[in-house]
Amino acid sequence: MKRNNMKRARMEQSRRPKKNPLKAEGIEQVDYKNYALLRKFISDRGKIRSRRVTGLTPQQQREVATAIKNAREMALLPFNSR
Repeated sequence: MKRNNMKRARMEQSRRPKKNPLKAEGIEQVDYKNYALLRKFISDRGKIRSRRVTGLTPQQQREVATAIKNAREMALLPFNSR
């Protein structure tokens, strides 16, 4: 019991909000043609990373997901990277 409480306390101390990468770069609109930016939001397996991992707002996450899907359709990004 005591060990779990210590672990939880340590996790709460180390938790801090993620920095928004789009805001840091000054990007207001996500474009599907900017595949260099979109690759930051894709895992090595080709999956779209979650908001919890990327630190985006819900609206930005939707825009990024749509842009990634469009870029995949246009063959700018792979559907999977095997």
